[in-house]
Amino acid sequence: REGQESITIGNYLLERLSQIGSLFGVPGDFNLGEYLFHDLVEDHPKIDWVGNCNELNAAYAADGYARVKHGSVGAILTTFGVGELSAINGIAGAFSEHVPVVHIVGIPNTEQQKNKPLLHHTLGDGRYDAYLKAARQFTWTQGAIFEAASAASEIDRVLTACITSARPVYLELPTDRVYVKIPRGRLDTPLRPIRQITDLAEEEFVLDEIQQLVEKAGSEVVIIVDANTIRHDVKEEVWDLIHRTGFPVYSAPMGKTAVPEDYERYGGIYVGSISHPEIKEKVESAKLVLSIGSLKSDFNTGNFTYRTSRASTVELHSDHTRVQYGLYPGLGMKHLLPKLTARLHPLDSPSSITSVPAFRAILPKEGEDPLGEEIISHLYFWPRISQFIRPEDVVVTETGTSSFGALEMPLPAKTIYLSQILWGSIGWATGATVGAALAARERGLKGRTLLFTGDGSLQLTVQELSTAMRHGLSPILFVLNNNGYTIERHLHGRERHYNDIVNWKWTQLLDVLAPADLSPKPKSYTVRTKRELDALLEDASFASATGIQLVEVVMDKYDAPLPLLRQAELSNKTNRYAD
Repeated sequence: REGQESITIGNYLLERLSQIGSLFGVPGDFNLGEYLFHDLVEDHPKIDWVGNCNELNAAYAADGYARVKHGSVGAILTTFGVGELSAINGIAGAFSEHVPVVHIVGIPNTEQQKNKPLLHHTLGDGRYDAYLKAARQFTWTQGAIFEAASAASEIDRVLTACITSARPVYLELPTDRVYVKIPRGRLDTPLRPIRQITDLAEEEFVLDEIQQLVEKAGSEVVIIVDANTIRHDVKEEVWDLIHRTGFPVYSAPMGKTAVPEDYERYGGIYVGSISHPEIKEKVESAKLVLSIGSLKSDFNTGNFTYRTSRASTVELHSDHTRVQYGLYPGLGMKHLLPKLTARLHPLDSPSSITSVPAFRAILPKEGEDPLGEEIISHLYFWPRISQFIRPEDVVVTETGTSSFGALEMPLPAKTIYLSQILWGSIGWATGATVGAALAARERGLKGRTLLFTGDGSLQLTVQELSTAMRHGLSPILFVLNNNGYTIERHLHGRERHYNDIVNWKWTQLLDVLAPADLSPKPKSYTVRTKRELDALLEDASFASATGIQLVEVVMDKYDAPLPLLRQAELSNKTNRYAD
């Protein structure tokens, strides 16, 4: 508009990103292009460009960043076709796991979009929209900046959808639109999630219903927190509820650390039939379960073995509420939880004094470890690691032995825990660690970033460790060396060669990937016995994590955490073919 300050479309987009996120990716010619969007990125005073080794790793890093930098999004910039398709597995994982990631794609200019010449990075058949159609399957909404008049509103629409849905979104930026000028006035209004307007009469009815169910349940009310407690930013509201009511609280695997695990009324992880017997009995005998932010996937529910009935369950979600068999769309937990707490707090429910199982890490006593007193077993490793973890540490666990092992590991208050239980893409954790460590540094967290991964998983995305070192990050990397894909051995093919991998020289890895001028130099260790592991964990220099460190933990080829063995048994029954 006349008299209003202007800004280029490229810088408008970057200003919005600087308000809500950071930027990962790989340069490409439709990003570099004739108008050099990457130059704008590099010159922007508030955005640090994180160049990754490939687009898949960049998507993983953006995912990890968004999980740690609450209230922000992860963002990834790729080029048309080859770049965006490389990233799509990581974007799909973020969609599956409710993680807000903005995928920006540099595409050919508007004239080429109309005429469809036989350009590189195309399929050679004129289908310039093929990649957009693919993105529609894995992103919440999509946008394209073709018209200057609608550019600012389109950018804002797409980014607002990202922070509202906590899901990935997709935005195309043609090369000839990057430097087009538009009014900058909309930047004065911060982007905020859109909250649905609540029907007050319906809300009062739902609160009355829940209150009556709580009163009828007496001493047998429990709370189960799950992934979307974290993803949809209601941890504070949930803590207020559990702290003021005193109701016993348990967590699904994907909700780990949604509430402090050293809280006296926290009883541990409920995973259906593979739960510890005491936890299973407490949850499944409850007359009322308040389920908050649930994602009832197979690995999150012990292969769908929850034994809680709908008649005894209230479910609170980001965009709807279920009370027994009744569904109330638009009544989300962010708005409802404070009012529910105000209703339930004065009741002084008997459930506030019922006993709760103690969630503790217990080291095996002499003679209790089937693998003996020397070999590092999962039975020993995870309780011992639990003693090593500090408040504000960021703990990232890879799909497989690590994510299952960590379920047995109580974490101190203010620990941030990341895993990818639903999507389960091996290799995710290494890329996510880069984003998580960057976000932790930006937040000023005092803890360390700790990665727990397997030897097989690390081989998929190992080059991203060079990105970590390039940006001065100092994670501690625990690499569980069990000679291959142990989780797959227990699912199928225990002795099959397809579950074997090449045993790398793990302690030489960081030296190969490190920048020549890196200081302090990376350090690597191999531990083969419990005594060696203990000595390393008790070493003050190691524990201080002043530089990147890798620990090769040599473990038995077939050893696995007990929850993994139970899950594998259930999965095998489900997957078994009929005769």
